[in-house]
Amino acid sequence: MPVKPPSLWRRFATIAQPYFFPHVRMGGWITLMLMALLMAFLFGVLCVAVAGMVAAGNAFFPELTGRIAGGLVALVQNLFHSGGWLLIASALAVPLLIFSGFRRHLAARRRAWTLLAIVLLLSLSVTGINVAFSYIGNYFTNSLVKKNQEMAYLYVAVYFGGFLIGIPIVAFYGYMRDYLGMHWREWMTGEFVGNYFKNRNYYEIEADGSIDNPDQRIMEDIRSFTRTSLAFLLILLGSLMDLISFTGILWSKSRLLVGVVLVYSIAGTLLTALIGRRLVRLNFNQLRYEADFRYALVHVRDNAESIAFYQGEGPEAQQIGSRFHNVLRNFSLLIGWQRNLSFFTTAYSYLPAVLPFLILFGPYFSGKIEYGDMVQANFAFTQVYGAMSLIVSQIESITSFAAGVKRLSTFAEAIPPDRPPMDGIRSEDADHFALDRMTLMTPDNRRNLIRNLSLALDRKLNLVVVGPSGVGKSSLLRAIAGLWTRGGGIVRRPPLERIFFLPQKPYMLLGSLRDQLRYPRLQEAIPDDELQRVLEMVNLKDLPARMGGFDEAPDWADLLSLGEQQRLAFGRLLIHRPAFAVLDEATSALDRSNESRLYGLLREMGIHYISVGHRESLLDYHDRVLELKGEARWRMVPVPEYREPITAT
Repeated sequence: MPVKPPSLWRRFATIAQPYFFPHVRMGGWITLMLMALLMAFLFGVLCVAVAGMVAAGNAFFPELTGRIAGGLVALVQNLFHSGGWLLIASALAVPLLIFSGFRRHLAARRRAWTLLAIVLLLSLSVTGINVAFSYIGNYFTNSLVKKNQEMAYLYVAVYFGGFLIGIPIVAFYGYMRDYLGMHWREWMTGEFVGNYFKNRNYYEIEADGSIDNPDQRIMEDIRSFTRTSLAFLLILLGSLMDLISFTGILWSKSRLLVGVVLVYSIAGTLLTALIGRRLVRLNFNQLRYEADFRYALVHVRDNAESIAFYQGEGPEAQQIGSRFHNVLRNFSLLIGWQRNLSFFTTAYSYLPAVLPFLILFGPYFSGKIEYGDMVQANFAFTQVYGAMSLIVSQIESITSFAAGVKRLSTFAEAIPPDRPPMDGIRSEDADHFALDRMTLMTPDNRRNLIRNLSLALDRKLNLVVVGPSGVGKSSLLRAIAGLWTRGGGIVRRPPLERIFFLPQKPYMLLGSLRDQLRYPRLQEAIPDDELQRVLEMVNLKDLPARMGGFDEAPDWADLLSLGEQQRLAFGRLLIHRPAFAVLDEATSALDRSNESRLYGLLREMGIHYISVGHRESLLDYHDRVLELKGEARWRMVPVPEYREPITAT
């Protein structure tokens, strides 16, 4: 029975929750509960702050406060005389009590919750300012209609006072929102990068091939996820507060208008969601095709010399053109569906501009409400309509966001922090190399490379692996390193930290010459004279002078020949002086003199090694030969015995 894929909400919660709360049973619901309690606490804080300001104004400027906010003074007084203060006290005390109960889970996430609290407090303040401005606008409009010059000037002054308060709040709100998003991105990137490199997940997903463009997912998808998630969270909470705040205002002006906005918004949301479902898949494909197109361009840059030698400009341009065609084809479908959606959303957004006035014409012309009431009702209708129509107004962003969530969640599933051990070749630590009935398959299980290979090497013997191309020589080294585990049997080897692996094409990191020699233990402090001595040992003594010193960081892969790169990699090995080395054609680009010199250095230092190669000269530096013959056949013999047929020939 096929496994049902997780819902979008479950995917989102799996990625977003750990920033605020650890993955525990019911952790998602606990996170939502804590956010709701935080909102209640902040609402209580604002209520206390507003009540304090009103009480202070009424105490020091009673006449002015009564003229400007007489209704608010009465509301605050009634609230405290009716026992409503108990509700506010509960909104403050209960969240503090419950948060303290989860302090063990939240200790490592204190900064995240503090930043979220500041952002939400500012968001609530912005909503409160909008509510206040709606009342100021109502009274200001009525004073104009009544030609009450004194009150008109008074409310202009109140407007300016509101601006002085509101401008820094709104500006600081935007800053703190972006700051929280930056911190969230920093945390998520650290988590994903850590899991990407943990347990060699980066190698597994590259070998598996099911996850495309992990670089884009770490860089762009995480940035988009944190930014958009935070924006949606604040839009959602802001819309909720607008809905609560302005529905009361709308209800006081016209109950019919409340019913109209609810029916209109719900119907529009359902239709938009139905039309927009197709956009999720199209946005997902667009992200993938854009990343594939970019990767093709980067691939050309990384292999420019090889392409030039092959004169492969035509096929490369054709490959890039094919990928760009996929980008354009999918984008054509995407903008077509966006056009269809725009037909509906545009019409849907125009009608509310006049709908409240049409409904309130009757009460206004009959004298039941004033013009300012109608203006305020229209403003409240717009706010409630906007809150209820969140999906309609954000549908394109939501579909793009949903595609990004799917890409991130599949990536997170592919790089688990704790990868369960797979059945196959087992690795055991030992003080020597040994293989016990090892059978090695390719990662796709389609080809058997080696069958029932058993051998043991003591510390005095060095092994060379030979055989035709494609029989699995390098694959055997991957099995020794624990990279390929398909098959069966046991690999006994020293701990990986005691083994140094040298591939045929050395890895040249982005860094200085000093870093090249110290890699992968860049934290080690090694004197320049020691680095220079090692470079002389591998016949690269003039390299620092050529490159401008040990701290220059050019593109080493382009500047050095393959032979120089192989000698530099040997210098890296000599710096670290491991007990064991595994060399995969690590001298294939060197002349006989340099090859002999480097293997002689390994013997002098007492480094035990296994080599893979085709050159007959390699036999001079080894004691045993493992010959892979193809079709999973093999034999291991001493070097003199292996040489006999060659000598006879």
